[in-house]
Amino acid sequence: MITCQYARLMAAYNQWMNVKLYDAAGKLSPQELASDRKAFFGSILATLNHITVADTIWLKRFATHPGKHAALDPIRRLPVPGSFDMILFRNLGAMAKQRKLLDVAMSEWAAALTENDLQHVLHYKNSKGVPAQKRFSGLLLHFFNHQTHHRGQLATLLSQVALDLGVTDLLALIPDEIEE
Repeated sequence: MITCQYARLMAAYNQWMNVKLYDAAGKLSPQELASDRKAFFGSILATLNHITVADTIWLKRFATHPGKHAALDPIRRLPVPGSFDMILFRNLGAMAKQRKLLDVAMSEWAAALTENDLQHVLHYKNSKGVPAQKRFSGLLLHFFNHQTHHRGQLATLLSQVALDLGVTDLLALIPDEIEE
């Protein structure tokens, strides 16, 4: 399904985009961040919270992988959020610190993944307690796609308040291949 190289690229893309999003969001007042913009999660702040919550939930699930990746040790210590729409942070600065912790752990973890890790079938329970058994590579595909989906929503919300993120395409991180 995917490769370790894909996971590393997507972890780098995630971190790069989160820096852009948090820098832009930091230019808004707390009222502007919390204003209901009729998005799926309402506000910019709630959408940022959702991505943070979802990443935490998924990384905690990934931390149960038998590879016991040490890069996920900081994630293992975090409490499990109660729901995907839970507001963990009402303050952008506090959330940005958590975001950096998640992004660093994610990048280090992706760097340590092996092709064998990707073939593992992960057993976990979804947010409703329903057991699931899915191949790790497919779960990573969902994980990174989910982040991109909601960051796209945030790019739209930020553009509506005249904040331009600049280049957001993954293509910007894909290196040129030089033929010999």
